[in-house]
Amino acid sequence: MSEALRRRTMDLGEVEPARSRHAGRRSAVALTDDLVVVGTADGGVRAFGRPTLDERWWAPGESDGSVVAIAAVDDGLVVGERGTTGDVRCHDRETGLVRWRVETADDLGPPQKDSRFFLPFVVALASDGDRVYAAARRYERERDARSFDSVVYAFAPDGSVGWRYETDASPIALDRRGDRVAVAYNRCPGAHEDGVVVLDAATGDPRWRWDPAADSERRVGDVTLLADGAVVASHADYRGYRLGRGGAERWRVDLGRPTDVDGETLYAYPNHVHAGERGIVFVTGNTYATEGRETDGLHPSEHTAVGVSATGERVWTADVGGFASEIGADGERVAVPGAQHFRTRDAESHGWRVCDTVDGPVAERRTEGIVSAVDLDGETVAAVEEPVVYHDEGTERGAYRLLVQDLA
Repeated sequence: MSEALRRRTMDLGEVEPARSRHAGRRSAVALTDDLVVVGTADGGVRAFGRPTLDERWWAPGESDGSVVAIAAVDDGLVVGERGTTGDVRCHDRETGLVRWRVETADDLGPPQKDSRFFLPFVVALASDGDRVYAAARRYERERDARSFDSVVYAFAPDGSVGWRYETDASPIALDRRGDRVAVAYNRCPGAHEDGVVVLDAATGDPRWRWDPAADSERRVGDVTLLADGAVVASHADYRGYRLGRGGAERWRVDLGRPTDVDGETLYAYPNHVHAGERGIVFVTGNTYATEGRETDGLHPSEHTAVGVSATGERVWTADVGGFASEIGADGERVAVPGAQHFRTRDAESHGWRVCDTVDGPVAERRTEGIVSAVDLDGETVAAVEEPVVYHDEGTERGAYRLLVQDLA
């Protein structure tokens, strides 16, 4: 295979460069059997053919939102937005025409302020090939008090809602396996106090709940369902957990636990997890200090992929460069996008990495800009690069583009 075909690039137009700190997701990418699909910051959806990236269709945005999540259904593509109306909509896979559209703001309410963090946000989508499940939230703040409204939906193929599960907590991740849907809740400032809720996929009724045994408003960063339980990345105590049926704890592993560094106590949140048949990968995020968010120190396990055996032993670790807003996974492999490292602002760390659950790093690609979204399908990685300007440098690096690469 020629290098040009193995590594393909497609320009995605203009976008305001990212800055030193993370402002949240504004792009998405997904690989299907025959397409590479990109959701853009202006709310558009573009579909390119595999493997040559010939453009099949382009559906312009219909609102002021950014497409931040994509899930494939039998003959369609469902996308979720962060925007004033918090749209979930389904595009025909062949033509890009919109089949149905739901505004989650009808359930969540309108944004309190015209600011990105207050916009209704479809944080995650999951599909069983027929129905699609969506988790959406809206944030409010009054002085020092935070609050959330959130809803999890089950959408039928025609866009009708099979069920809703509503809470006053902030969902951050969603997973579906068989007849179960798992929801991870990151912040729980209200009556809802469960970091993980596992729902019946057919009815939306809770089957079991789990919460980390730690006194924290923050609860969980991610959840992956297994045949007999789940694996959880805990924000409350910076550990990873293997749960059995009903949420019974089998083991836990330290990930970003508080550590003394040059007189400060620092920690890093475990933000993502994927479990294969042979092993598990956790990915941690930024360094924070217990005495305030600002620090010059770095936690030794920040921005790190950690391979853990099925019995809970740490097997390997690998640097992932910068903050990962998501991961892409297929079987025993995990793709991790590397965005800003806002404390060191090291542009040499930008790119994506692929790790095997057992063997650790297997491939990487360095980029000029940050990598904000990624998907993995077999031997193919698709990623979205965004331009970035660090405040203490002033140089724009990278561009808004789709990067597709075959690993073999």
